[in-house]
Amino acid sequence: MTDRAVRRRRQALFLLFFLPGIALSSWVTRTPDVRDRLGLSTGQMGLVLFGLSVGSMIGILCSGRFVSRFGTRPVIALGTLLIVVGTAVIGAGSAVPSASLVTAGLCLFGAGMGGGEVAVNVDGADVERITGTAVLPTLHGCFSLGTVIGGAAGMAATAAAVPVSWHLAVVTLVALGMLVHAMRAVPADIGISTAPSTPAPGPGPARRPGPQVWRDRKLLLIGAIVLAMALAEGAANDWLPLLMVDGHGLDAAMGSLVYVGFAAAMTLGRFSGSYFLGRFGRAAVVRASAVSGAVGLLLVIFSDNAFVAATAVLFWGLGASLGFPVALSAAGDSGPDQTARVSLVAIIGYVAFLVGPPALGFLGDHYGLRSAMVAVLVFVASAILIAPAADTRGRTTAAVDVPHQSPPGANPAGQRREDRA
Repeated sequence: MTDRAVRRRRQALFLLFFLPGIALSSWVTRTPDVRDRLGLSTGQMGLVLFGLSVGSMIGILCSGRFVSRFGTRPVIALGTLLIVVGTAVIGAGSAVPSASLVTAGLCLFGAGMGGGEVAVNVDGADVERITGTAVLPTLHGCFSLGTVIGGAAGMAATAAAVPVSWHLAVVTLVALGMLVHAMRAVPADIGISTAPSTPAPGPGPARRPGPQVWRDRKLLLIGAIVLAMALAEGAANDWLPLLMVDGHGLDAAMGSLVYVGFAAAMTLGRFSGSYFLGRFGRAAVVRASAVSGAVGLLLVIFSDNAFVAATAVLFWGLGASLGFPVALSAAGDSGPDQTARVSLVAIIGYVAFLVGPPALGFLGDHYGLRSAMVAVLVFVASAILIAPAADTRGRTTAAVDVPHQSPPGANPAGQRREDRA
C-alpha cells in the first residue's frame, strides 16, 4: 500500500470515528428533552436505553465473526449505516412521540456501534502496524471531537428549543454524507482470517487463534482495563446531562454544557495521548488515567456543590480518555493473531460502553443517579491496580506507542521508558 493510500485510509478512519461521535452526542444532549417529551421516569428511561443494549449485543456478537469472514470494509459500511438510520428513527420517535420507536432507533444505533466500531478499531490497529505510529488514541480522539461538536450543537438546539426531530434529521443528513465520502478510501480484505488454512510458522499444528486468545491471562487483564474505562465513558455518554439535571439541580441547557465539557476533556486527553505514551509508557498512563477518572467520579457523586461537580467532570473525562485506545494497542501487541486479540478487547470495551450504562438506570430509579455512579467508581478504581497489564513489552510495542521521530536505527527515549514502565 502506497504512502498516499495509507494517508487517505487514515483520514477515512478519522471521519468514521468522528461520525458516531456526532450522532451519539446529538442524542445524549437531547435526552432530558426526549425524556420529558415521552413522559418517562428514570427507570422507564433505562428501559428505553435497554434498546441500545440489545442492539449493541447483537452487533458485538456478530462483529468478530463477520470481520473474519468478510473483512472490515463491509462491516464498517453496514454498521455506520445502521447508526445513521438509527439516528433518524430516534428523531421520528421523539416527534410522534413513541417510546417504542425511540427504543427501536436505539437498537439500530447500538447494533451499528457494536458491530461497525469493532471493525473500525481492527482497521485502525492494522494502520498502526503499517505506519509504526500511535494511531488509535488519535482515532478515538476524533470520536471525542465529534462528541464535542455534536454536543455543542445539541446544547444550542436545546437552548433555542429546536424540536429533537428536526435536530436529528439534520444530523442524519450530515452523517450520511460523511459515510459515503469516507468509504471510498477503506480497503477490502482487511481482517479476513486465514487461520484455518494457514499453518503456524515452524513445527507444530496449525494454530487456532480463538481458544488461545481466551486463555491468555494478560489479554484478559487488558480486557478488564478497557471494561472499566469504557464503562466510565459510556456512563457519561448515557447519563451525564440527566445526572447534572436530576442530581445537581442544573437546567437542561447547563446539563448539556457540562457534557460538552466532559467531551472536550476526552478530546484533549486523546489528542495529547501519544506524547504521554511516548514519555511515560502505557502502564503509567493507564494508572494516571484511572486515578483522574476516580477522583472526578468521587467528586461528582459525593459533592453537593454543583460547581465542584461540574468541574470534576473534567477530571472524569480526562481519566476516561485513554483507557480504551491504549488497551486496544496493548492487545494488538500482546501476541499473535492481532485481529482476534483486538476484536476480543474491543468487544469487551463496547459491551461496557454500550450495554453497561443502561443498567445504571435501574439503580438510579431506586437510589438516584448519583448513587448509581458508585458502581462505575468501583470499576475505575480497580483499573488502578491492574494498569501494569497494559505494558505488553512485545517486540512491536515501542513501534506502536512511539511515533517515528528518530532516524532508522536510533533508539528514542520513549522506547526505553516503555521498556521500564
